[in-house]
Amino acid sequence: MPVACDPQEIFSHLVDNHPAMPIERNVDLSRFNTLGLPGRAAAYQKITAAAQLVAITSGDKRFVLGGGSNLVLGGDFDGLVLHVGIPGKRLLKGDSEAFYVAAGAGENWHDFVQWTLQQGWPGLENLSLIPGTVGAAPIQNIGAYGREVGDLLHSVSLWDFAKREFLTLDRKQCRLAYRDSVFKQEGWHLSGRMVITEVVFRLPRLWVAATGYGDVAQELAAQHVATPTAPDIAQAISALRQRKLPNPATIPNCGSFFHNPLVDPAAAARLRVACPTLPQYPQPDGRIKLAAGWLIEQAGWKGRRLGAVGMYEKQALVLVNHGGATTDDVQRTMAAVQADVVRRFGVQLTPEPVFL
Repeated sequence: MPVACDPQEIFSHLVDNHPAMPIERNVDLSRFNTLGLPGRAAAYQKITAAAQLVAITSGDKRFVLGGGSNLVLGGDFDGLVLHVGIPGKRLLKGDSEAFYVAAGAGENWHDFVQWTLQQGWPGLENLSLIPGTVGAAPIQNIGAYGREVGDLLHSVSLWDFAKREFLTLDRKQCRLAYRDSVFKQEGWHLSGRMVITEVVFRLPRLWVAATGYGDVAQELAAQHVATPTAPDIAQAISALRQRKLPNPATIPNCGSFFHNPLVDPAAAARLRVACPTLPQYPQPDGRIKLAAGWLIEQAGWKGRRLGAVGMYEKQALVLVNHGGATTDDVQRTMAAVQADVVRRFGVQLTPEPVFL
């Protein structure tokens, strides 16, 4: 079971100098979602310290917002949006095996990763330039280029509105899986029952470079790096992502829109015969992960659009808003892509972002 915590002991370092922000009414949310969809919140509060959550007693419907980079906004929201902006990052302790590093849930993820590398604490470099906040990372169990947050997660601290107390969940209690966690499995991220306030990572002193993905190895070779350091890998992955993925400030998007599908070995074998060049990645549970971007591109959707929404011309996995899109536009394009992939390959794609 989650362990109750003393909020004063654990969060006092975040409360100081961060006064409570007032509740605002009828707030425009278009600037808070990177897909740039329209919508307004009946009530909105910026959370800059964990102690603010204790004071919220309203039973109104709630939604917890982070960086808005994994969100499809469905129009107006008639409840309270809690926008998590809790800052802070620090070394909790170090032992002979690892560094234990804590970060407030509102910290920018990429900035936090770069900070750990600057301190000489490698491990998160493969997750460079992923948009969003630290608090959202364990919910989605974000991952890229052979690493997932779950590989290095130690614990998550949160406020439980139902129990009216702060709790800490260790890595096992977070029930992490591919792009999944207890926060999604139990629906906590959508119900607004719990708000993650701080995340602790265990970064091993015995660092092993993860350069198994072909793109990473090729980028390092192009940079003439034979024995890469963690910052070298971070730089290579950042360069890859910048070339392949659109900047939301220029072309609104929410990153990879579909999960890489997991299929059983029999389905993978069938596809291997029909599509020899389809990338396949065996998983520990025996299933095979397929490259969703490859499936979408082969189905004819790379650079194709329906009105204001389409799949990005440089990376078919990314759905983009070409201007003035609505949630209906997103749903229509998503359904068309899914239908064409099923028709061509017999594989069902599931969307990655949260739909509000």
